[in-house]
Amino acid sequence: MINLPKTIRMVITDFDGIITDNCVYIDSDRKMTRKLNFKDVMAFSLLRKNGFMMGIVSGESNSAIELISNKFQVEEVHQGIRNKLLVIKSIVEKYGLKEDEFVYIGDDVNDYESLCYSKYAITVPGAAKKVLDIEGIQVTKNSGGDGAFREIVDSLIE
Repeated sequence: MINLPKTIRMVITDFDGIITDNCVYIDSDRKMTRKLNFKDVMAFSLLRKNGFMMGIVSGESNSAIELISNKFQVEEVHQGIRNKLLVIKSIVEKYGLKEDEFVYIGDDVNDYESLCYSKYAITVPGAAKKVLDIEGIQVTKNSGGDGAFREIVDSLIE
C-alpha cells in the first residue's frame, strides 16, 4: 500500500514505464505508438477533480503525453529532458512547494536523482535495480501501464 500524507499538493511523474508499460509499438508505417491503460488515464481526471496539481517530466517526447496533458490541463509538461532533477527543482521552486507537498514517480536511471531528491518517491515493480535500491522508496503493487499510476492516485484521494 502506498502511503502518502494529506499535505501532497502536486504529483510529478515520469511517463514511459509509469503511465505506459515501457514498450514502444512500431506500426507498418514505422510510427511509434504506446499503449495506455484507462485506469491510469482516469487517474489524471481524478487528480484534476480533487484539486491536485500535476507534472509530467519525460526523457522522451510523444503524442500520448500531449494528449493527456491537454485533456487534463497538466500544469507542468516537460519532454525530451535529459536532466530531470533540474526540472523537478524548478517546478518545486515555481510553485513554492515544501518537501512534503509533492511526490515524484519514476522507474529508471534517469529518474534516480529526482527520486533521491524527493521526500516522497515512488516506483513500480519493474524499475531499474538502482531505483528499487533507493532507501525509503515506495513500490506499487501494479506494474507501469497496468494501473500503477491509478494505485498512487487512489492512495491520495481515499
